[in-house]
Amino acid sequence: MKNADVVICGAGIGGISTAYMLSVKHGVKNILLVDERSPMTLTSDKSTECYRNWWSGPGDEMVRLMNRSIDIMEEIAEECGNLFHMNQRGYLYATLDNDKTDDLVKFAKEASLLGAGDVRFHNSSDNGYVPAELEGFKQGVSGADIILDSELIKKYFPYLSEDTKAVLHVRKAGWFSAQQYGMYLFELAKANGVRFIQDRITNIELENDKVSSVELGSGEKIRTDVFVNAAGPMVGEVAEMLGIELPIFNELHMKSSFNDSASVINRDAPLVILIDKQDIGWSVEEREWLQEEEENKWLLETLPSGAHFRPEGGSGANSVILLWDLKEEKVEPEFPPELDPFYPELAMRGLTGIAPGLQTYVEKLPKPFLDGGYYTKTKENRPLACEMGVDGAYLIGAMSGFGIMSSAALAELLAARITGSELPDYALSFSLARYQDSDYKHKLENWSSDWQL
Repeated sequence: MKNADVVICGAGIGGISTAYMLSVKHGVKNILLVDERSPMTLTSDKSTECYRNWWSGPGDEMVRLMNRSIDIMEEIAEECGNLFHMNQRGYLYATLDNDKTDDLVKFAKEASLLGAGDVRFHNSSDNGYVPAELEGFKQGVSGADIILDSELIKKYFPYLSEDTKAVLHVRKAGWFSAQQYGMYLFELAKANGVRFIQDRITNIELENDKVSSVELGSGEKIRTDVFVNAAGPMVGEVAEMLGIELPIFNELHMKSSFNDSASVINRDAPLVILIDKQDIGWSVEEREWLQEEEENKWLLETLPSGAHFRPEGGSGANSVILLWDLKEEKVEPEFPPELDPFYPELAMRGLTGIAPGLQTYVEKLPKPFLDGGYYTKTKENRPLACEMGVDGAYLIGAMSGFGIMSSAALAELLAARITGSELPDYALSFSLARYQDSDYKHKLENWSSDWQL
């Protein structure tokens, strides 16, 4: 029987980041990374590839976790010459509703108080707003800017509707190539002794209630004292091998991209998020058609907030990504997932309010690219990086739609647990033990995740 100090199940961004932290930062050499697929190909490559440090409460744990994660990613970008093209374009939360302006300001102030940075307000006489640069991740601007003046909004974001009432531009935010980032960490981990096997873990064996070995689909057994469940949407299924039921579920989320041949969206745009709920302006004929089928009637109702878009590629590209999470249904993951061919049109229609120029594509939709993956969540949508409840078994998962941006800090936290190193003071908040903590239980009673993507 072969031996490994650590066996990691799953070569997505969670598993790769953990392998990197253990091997590169802690010097653990005998690590085996196991996945039946190629690295970064199950869910991690379906990411929007964005990051931000702007989070609401309760508590400041997510802000501190993301601040740390972004710091680590910036350090890695610095050392590799920004191989994965990390930018700092920001997130732009926008509203067309005067009544939502106060909500936007409240959200900004709350995140600021939690440690996300200062908030700056800009009106018609204010020239202090600093636009984001197209590239680069060290632009010297942090915190966030709130613009309440329509002329300033039009000046800096001309593709937005003239009816836009307010925008919140979060600055420690942007996006990067998640695939290149993940594979860079993967290569560094391999250079530090991590081995990768393309196989399936079929059983986890215990001796004296401790992890002792894992069995692969090939029939091979690997003796190990440490097992890490980093199986993405399958973390629950893997945990069941140990008789553990995790408090998680999966949702299918889709994204669409298209060729912006009319150059409707500026290439220097940030990630734009419409915070308003909305009714789609169907024609009379469309409404009649939707009314006929029971399964389509929900499209006539007021639909959720959070429709968002961003440009994809550099100044010479013309691709735009569209996303709108219309349903939050718990599903059992299947691969490949079943994608709704109607989704690209819905996402396009959902964004014509904030970006009217997109209306040009509604009548004749460009050939879209449709993709999708699973958000694995806890009930309060906070991730886990902790012991699983069996000696030697650990978990990194439930990273929802923020796996790429949170993975560095979560993997650092998990590696500290595995090696017995000092833990950050937010460690409990990302552990299963939080559900036994009285303060955390109290927080759950007033939980909110407005506009959390």
